[in-house]
Amino acid sequence: MKVSLIRHTAVDVPQGTCYGQTDVPVKSSFPEEAALVKSNLEASMPFDKVYCSPLTRAVKLATYCGYPDAQRDERILEMSMGDWEMKLYDDLKGPLADEWYADYLHIPTPHGESFEMQYRRVSQFLDDLRQLPYQNVAVFAHGGVLISAQIYAGKVSFENAFSALVPYGGIIKIEI
Repeated sequence: MKVSLIRHTAVDVPQGTCYGQTDVPVKSSFPEEAALVKSNLEASMPFDKVYCSPLTRAVKLATYCGYPDAQRDERILEMSMGDWEMKLYDDLKGPLADEWYADYLHIPTPHGESFEMQYRRVSQFLDDLRQLPYQNVAVFAHGGVLISAQIYAGKVSFENAFSALVPYGGIIKIEI
């Protein structure tokens, strides 16, 4: 099965903000960014099935690209930053922050997730997707989801995961 994973467009929050699962707005450049995404997707269409994170930034892009009824799935939400949602990374100080920065792959944020927890969630989604009879699927989601999918597909390792962060509006393709 071919899976096209599409990252939402740029968000309207201050640079360096931990927005995770907060439902933040997209930037005013959305129409231009979304038009480019839609154009870049045309080569992969038609899709047998389209999935979407339930957060507005993913739903809005899926809708713009012609998929207002994309199936929402909580497993493809961005990583929960817990108590750190909407705080600046530069403001995260103290022992908990130090521990998380030293091992964000395994250490969850306070009342949130670790990257490993997000990876397990996304892997469960992809495991279930593999069992379905589709040949060509689109998934509108988030940077952490796209990284997790690349690890799942063997394109990158956990250690090099964040070197594979796709830019806003970026598309990656995997086979599962």
